[in-house]
Amino acid sequence: LDVSMDTWNFFYTCLVSLWLRRFYIYSVVAFGISIWFVVQFFTTKTKKKVTEHGEKSNVNPASSEGIEDKLVNGYATLQAKEVYVAGVKIFYGSQTGTAKKFAAGLAEAVISFNLPVEVISMGDYDPEDCLAEETTSRNICVFLVATYTDGQPTESAAWFCKWLGEAANDFRFGKTYLKGLRYAVFGLGNSVYVDHYNTVGRNIDRWLWMLSASRIMTRAEGDCNVAQSKHGSIEADFEAWKAKFLSRLQALCRGEKKPCSGKCKKGKCKSSRKQSKESSDHEHGASEYENTEAEELFETSSEEEADAEEAGGTNAVVDVEDLGNIMSYMKKAKVLLFQQLCVSITGIDVLIYFLFSGYKLIGSHSGVKLCRWTKSMLRGRGGCYKHTFYGIESHRCMEATPSLACANKCVFCWRHHTNPVGTEWRWKMDQPEMILREAIENHQNMIKQFKGVSGVKADRFEEAMTAKHCALSLVGEPIMYPEINRFVKLLHQHSISSFLVTNAQFPDEIRNLEPVTQLYVSVDASTKESLKRIDRPLFKDFWQRFLDSLKALSEKQQRTVYRLTLVKAWNVDELKAYANLIALGKPDFIEVKGVTYCGESSASNLTMANVPWHEEVVRFVQELADLIPDYEIACEHEHSNCLLIAHKKFKVNGEWYTWINYDRFQELAREHGRSGGSKTFTAADYTAKTPRWALFGSRERGFDPLDIRYQRKNKARDISGC
Repeated sequence: LDVSMDTWNFFYTCLVSLWLRRFYIYSVVAFGISIWFVVQFFTTKTKKKVTEHGEKSNVNPASSEGIEDKLVNGYATLQAKEVYVAGVKIFYGSQTGTAKKFAAGLAEAVISFNLPVEVISMGDYDPEDCLAEETTSRNICVFLVATYTDGQPTESAAWFCKWLGEAANDFRFGKTYLKGLRYAVFGLGNSVYVDHYNTVGRNIDRWLWMLSASRIMTRAEGDCNVAQSKHGSIEADFEAWKAKFLSRLQALCRGEKKPCSGKCKKGKCKSSRKQSKESSDHEHGASEYENTEAEELFETSSEEEADAEEAGGTNAVVDVEDLGNIMSYMKKAKVLLFQQLCVSITGIDVLIYFLFSGYKLIGSHSGVKLCRWTKSMLRGRGGCYKHTFYGIESHRCMEATPSLACANKCVFCWRHHTNPVGTEWRWKMDQPEMILREAIENHQNMIKQFKGVSGVKADRFEEAMTAKHCALSLVGEPIMYPEINRFVKLLHQHSISSFLVTNAQFPDEIRNLEPVTQLYVSVDASTKESLKRIDRPLFKDFWQRFLDSLKALSEKQQRTVYRLTLVKAWNVDELKAYANLIALGKPDFIEVKGVTYCGESSASNLTMANVPWHEEVVRFVQELADLIPDYEIACEHEHSNCLLIAHKKFKVNGEWYTWINYDRFQELAREHGRSGGSKTFTAADYTAKTPRWALFGSRERGFDPLDIRYQRKNKARDISGC
């Protein structure tokens, strides 16, 4: 007990002593904490400098003047000389020479900064080949562009603008295609033409931004109308902008950042919150660009972006207080579209106009569009799989449809179901003569835009002005058009071959169809359950319609084709069922193609994981061919991820005859028409020999050796083939 008391007294005495001296203890603890904070502050600051230094060095890893570690007297010395701006490229599109003069003047001013300068006419520049290189070049790209008649670009800038506009709206390029490119835009226009004032400059600015390029300063506009010009003349407008640009360029060369003050109307962005958001969007893009953009130096702003955000863009981050305005905007937009649709049954063409950007719409239910393979073959970069399989001239092919509506909502629809759907014709019908006339006219106008474009072959350009083939597969269900037979006859009267695609839901229309050059049926699945899951047809009796359509196809005497689209994990394991369907429809040919991924869509949950590799498509085709003894693999077009299985009747003396003699077909079609349909002909009457390079197993793998294959820069391996 005494020992316990002594221990307790000892601890008690210590506690009392500490309590009496608590002030000194508090002081020591406070001093220690202060020392700790000071040490942490300086340590963190030093680390941050080193980190920033390292990140900046990653911006241009290819620079010869980057960071180098050199050993001097046994010690490592860190020497750094960062290159923030490697040079300036000035692009101009001019009709009267004003933009060209401005470009020369700007180049002289930039030279004083000891920077390399290149002045480039847009007509001499191929954006498809070269523009992506500017994402890693550390150059500043300046665009001086004039707006010409009716808001169109000048002749020299027409191809550049066309390509850029299509790239900005093409899912194959991706939203970050030009991430890393830094640019500034100065537009030349005349405010007398109110509706088209500086349209070209605004479009280029918006398209570059849509592809994740970064503005270094807000777009400026020069006005030829001295009464409205901010500085009294377009020359004065340019000089004022040039002074700002040179100042901004100087800051970029020093590696300085220029924060936004949030005054969009005065040349800076409208909201600091939106500025932060835009900067964040640019800095957190695809991982392949993270190193190059780790410490990007730019300012970005535009009225268009602000408007897009206020309209509730797809990926926009919206402030809570803005939700009311956005909901009101969306409600008004929906009401407006509904009113447009309900004014008359032809009002659907107004709605379609908004949904089908890039299409040339005809009347109230038809459309035409320039296929990317047409552009490719114009430039000697190869044709589509129809060129390989059937010998069409892709640069002379017109892609069109007399019916934008469809009876299916396929999961892989490349229009994301923006086209109308229906099971019967519900629209005011346009006459086939008008549809064909405007289709050819619009097609020719689109071809004309390639005049003078870099790489376009003159002979092919001249040939392309006369369409020789028509692919009735643009979108929708062409066979729904009540006057489809008259339309097809008109094509043949113009010596245009017809490739018609149907989704196998209209068996009676297939039976009543006049001879076409080649008739396709889409066979997207081989069982009732998978067809319902993949095509999502509107007809309740879709499966019976599907089977009846295949039976109707077997009754046709001209060339018939099954079109199989492989969707990985959806329809690639039904080989025996596919073989049974082939026995039912007895097609002349079977095209098997890997599905093309068309980007994210609320209408479909497909991803890149559903796109089969070409090797997987080849394996599927080989296994399918083993189950159908009357057929063999004939052709391959690796570039489209597509193979052709042909009936053995097209193999004569060991040689394949899958190509088409188009002149002979036109003769047969005319004879059939003159005889009132009594004189018939078959697929064997208009065949042509298939060249060796188009055959399966050839070294070219279906690519025409007369052309040169082009691989887009900054593009991952193409597994979709389309």
